[in-house]
Amino acid sequence: MSQLALFDFAGKGAIVVGGASGLGEAIAKGLAEANAHVVIADMNVEGARRAAQEIVEAGGRARAVQVDVTKKGSVREMVEIALAELGRIDVLINSAGITKRGPAVDYDEGDWDRIMAVNLKGLFLCCQAVGKVMIDQEAGSIVNLASVGGQVALPGSVAYAASKGGVVQVTRTLAVEWAPFGVRVNALAPCSFATELTKPIYADPATYEAIVQQIPLGRVGTPPDIVGAALFLASDAAAMVTGHILAVDGGLMAQ
Repeated sequence: MSQLALFDFAGKGAIVVGGASGLGEAIAKGLAEANAHVVIADMNVEGARRAAQEIVEAGGRARAVQVDVTKKGSVREMVEIALAELGRIDVLINSAGITKRGPAVDYDEGDWDRIMAVNLKGLFLCCQAVGKVMIDQEAGSIVNLASVGGQVALPGSVAYAASKGGVVQVTRTLAVEWAPFGVRVNALAPCSFATELTKPIYADPATYEAIVQQIPLGRVGTPPDIVGAALFLASDAAAMVTGHILAVDGGLMAQ
């Protein structure tokens, strides 16, 4: 087999949760360009439909599904629709996430609960529901979106950092539990990326400059920067890779 063929997703079905915008949208479009049939699942169903339509107009295969990742029934329905559309689920990308900055000493309990519900509980519910399908298939690749904040301190974002630390451990635990069934589970750990999620943070020039100063490559990431790493972990090229947290961070964690 050609080594390049390992990156071909022809005949494979993928779900991208949180694919209506940002990193998830970029990954969904990358998978479609690599010939995957993609289901874009998001709470923002209009955004998901727009992204799916853009994939179709570019010659790919995609459809949109609305999902509330914090509700088990909604996640189960997403999986049922995806199976009906795709026939099988070879790839799951978990990209849904929210954040809210604030000092830890008086961080709002409601904000904490919402962030944990989406970023950690929601991610686990999606892994659990799709994992059952992949275990039955005895094959599949799950790629979770963690963060450098899940492995190093992230002052001002205590809930987000805690949720992403949880994502790291969920990823490692599922990788070991599901390896005997041929299911791989890995995560990406990006640094700060320019997306809708970070626009409010970047609005303060001093904060933005402080973020850039931490990154050896001298810039924040952009959505296209995440696609190659995501496709690698999802593809057959990473057949011997599981339980890995791949930093896409411009060298931040190497310091």
